[in-house]
Amino acid sequence: MSYAVNEVTDRAFLDQAVQLAVESIENGGGPFGALVVRGGEVVARAANRVTLDCDPTAHAEVLAIRMAARDLATPHLPDTILYASCEPCPMCLAAAHWARIPRIVFAASQETANRAGFADGNIAEQLYGQVHPVRIRELGLSQIDIEGSGAPFLAWLVKHDRQPY
Repeated sequence: MSYAVNEVTDRAFLDQAVQLAVESIENGGGPFGALVVRGGEVVARAANRVTLDCDPTAHAEVLAIRMAARDLATPHLPDTILYASCEPCPMCLAAAHWARIPRIVFAASQETANRAGFADGNIAEQLYGQVHPVRIRELGLSQIDIEGSGAPFLAWLVKHDRQPY
């Protein structure tokens, strides 16, 4: 399915994902948020719950995909867009592809997450043979730099009672 890219709409949904990430930290979660959108409407939204649920798979993107699939009663989401506050890790990217989500839009880069202590480069290197996949556009990923995209990571770094990841 083809999507008309609307950068204003993309930015609005990314702002929501970043806000979810900031709220996640305030609620004891990790600095990540994600939305699944279909036809311009939010189908699911989730924040990272890895430390809250003691579940290493409870990433925002995976949780949002699970909710969307359940609410839409289908494991395949080919008419949706995944918006993420940060570049998806290899697990989240794989989950989005298993769900057949054709477009993934993210705000902060993997490098921003790395600087805050969320380094998944070793996993990516084992999977892809390099630190960053060269086929980023072919994988349906696009980054839009929005104001405040690093805010969740700044909030994470100054949180003194955060649980190490």
